[in-house]
Amino acid sequence: MRLALLVGAAGALLCLAGPAASPASPYIRYGIEDDAYLAGGAPAGERLDTLNKLGVTIVRYTINWREVARQKPKHSLDPDDPAYDWTSVDRVLRGLHARRIGALVTLSNTPAWANGGQPGNVIPTNRYSLAAFAGAAATRYPWVHKWEIWNEPNLSVWLDPNSPRLYVHRLLNPAYVVLHNRSRANRVAGGATSPRPTRSGLSPVAFMRGMRAAHARLDAYSHHPYPISRGERPDGFAPGVCRYCKGIITLANLPLLVKEVRREFGPKRIWLTEYGYQTNRKRIIGVSQARQAYFVSRAALRARQTPYVDVLIHFLVQDEPGADGWQTGLLDPDGLLKPSFEAFRLPLAQVSRRGLRTTVWGQVRPGRGRRWYRLQRYFFGRWVSIGPYSLTAASGSYRRVVRVARGTRLRVVLRDRSSSATLTVR
Repeated sequence: MRLALLVGAAGALLCLAGPAASPASPYIRYGIEDDAYLAGGAPAGERLDTLNKLGVTIVRYTINWREVARQKPKHSLDPDDPAYDWTSVDRVLRGLHARRIGALVTLSNTPAWANGGQPGNVIPTNRYSLAAFAGAAATRYPWVHKWEIWNEPNLSVWLDPNSPRLYVHRLLNPAYVVLHNRSRANRVAGGATSPRPTRSGLSPVAFMRGMRAAHARLDAYSHHPYPISRGERPDGFAPGVCRYCKGIITLANLPLLVKEVRREFGPKRIWLTEYGYQTNRKRIIGVSQARQAYFVSRAALRARQTPYVDVLIHFLVQDEPGADGWQTGLLDPDGLLKPSFEAFRLPLAQVSRRGLRTTVWGQVRPGRGRRWYRLQRYFFGRWVSIGPYSLTAASGSYRRVVRVARGTRLRVVLRDRSSSATLTVR
């Protein structure tokens, strides 16, 4: 009852105090998601060192409600209730905080006591149970200010029933109110939608419209713009590929997401909280490792150029083992670097070309503030510098115009002699 009163009172205040959203973000944050990598394997320090080497500024991490709260707490808003076991979460979130890496926390997976003994994808029976857990998590980790409610609720494999109305009424809206009550700095994303419908799942467009009808409350709409076929790039579909794409939203048609979000929710921010390119060629969407590296850089530019997009999260750090595992990582299952590792660390992409004038964009992600870099081209069997070392913007980004022929290979080098993946001018 106390929580219900809290949700109602805080909700009334939030109706009056909602901040206005502006269309252009002064920066975009690029991050990583890989809960398994952060939780196990190499020592925690080594894993965090890898994130620093990549220049990661934000990590999407899922707090598994079912694991943290195996027993029903007596005081659910209190993070010190003995029913809660935060051990594994503490290790990750406090480690990230110590390294000055931001966290975007997703809350998901219902405990058995909260849904009548059903599996974790079954929605809780009480609309205040997740909200209380969100309040406890926000109290324990006050430096976390980006929150996402659930994972791919448009698919029944993640939320059963996958009803946008129930998602809004039992999960999103109550958690939104409690998280905002905990801190004015908190921002809450709803949606977290899969890019396409399945036999038992709704399309992201249909789910979004259902959320609007249920009066969803959110600061940002989150989405997972994975590719759906080999015939697409981060900036477009191959001819004829998307004839069947009704309701599908990937990076290839990202402006559709902006259009739909504005129509359903107004000028909300957009967080792309999970995407990647499989390098398992046996999969229908598998690409070569070189192609993956190229797409990683192109995806970074695509997100940067799209209005309202504030976050792009790459999944994974390291490939999962086995033929059926996800192979979207920047490391192979043995921990060896794939070409996409440097493409993430030092993305370099072609923006436009007119005559011999080619505009490129890139970013030096490791480090803070303005960073030194040098642009080079491959000329008669060796790399030749195009001018002296230059400084990036404070965000690490830069934009250059060079006069080179089509087919010229470009790269960026740092003062420590590390270099980006190669970009071939098209």
